[in-house]
Amino acid sequence: MKLLFDFLPLLIFFAAFKFYDIYTATAVAIVATLAQVSVWWLKHRRFEPAHLVTLAAIVVFGGLTIALRDEAFIKWKPSIVNWIFAAAVLGSLVVGKKSALEYLMGKQLRLPAAVWRKLNLAWGAFFVLLGTLNVYVAFYHNPAADAAARTQTWVNFKVFGLTGLTVAFVLLQFAFLAKHLPQEDD
Repeated sequence: MKLLFDFLPLLIFFAAFKFYDIYTATAVAIVATLAQVSVWWLKHRRFEPAHLVTLAAIVVFGGLTIALRDEAFIKWKPSIVNWIFAAAVLGSLVVGKKSALEYLMGKQLRLPAAVWRKLNLAWGAFFVLLGTLNVYVAFYHNPAADAAARTQTWVNFKVFGLTGLTVAFVLLQFAFLAKHLPQEDD
């Protein structure tokens, strides 16, 4: 349920883009993300750091997109968010006693420090890769196509490509973690 809740603004953005345009979709995404963060606060009386980063990015980059009528800003948003996550995850390996993922998931999983480190490095590299792929698709993929076709390609990649890559990466992480989880006796 939380996964659907986390992806709801993205799905609403996609639907608005399909029926209207990138500017309407961006405005709708801003409102949907603000509603998402508000509902989370009302239900849990706390904020999720990922929600706050995404909200700040959508307000800033989405606001610039709408105000300046330039879709380049909203196309940068996924890269900026992923690179912020990469900096936080990789930076946690240098600063602090626990890595970012151990801090977030340490109560649910007991893993050796070396495994937490590998997990953090993998996620940090993955976030860097996602940000870089987004820039490529948004600004360099198929330069001969017209602007509308390039935007359509980017929106599809943002919704299905980035999401699909993330789901595949999470499944790979489960396979990696399975080797390190304590085995139950029959």
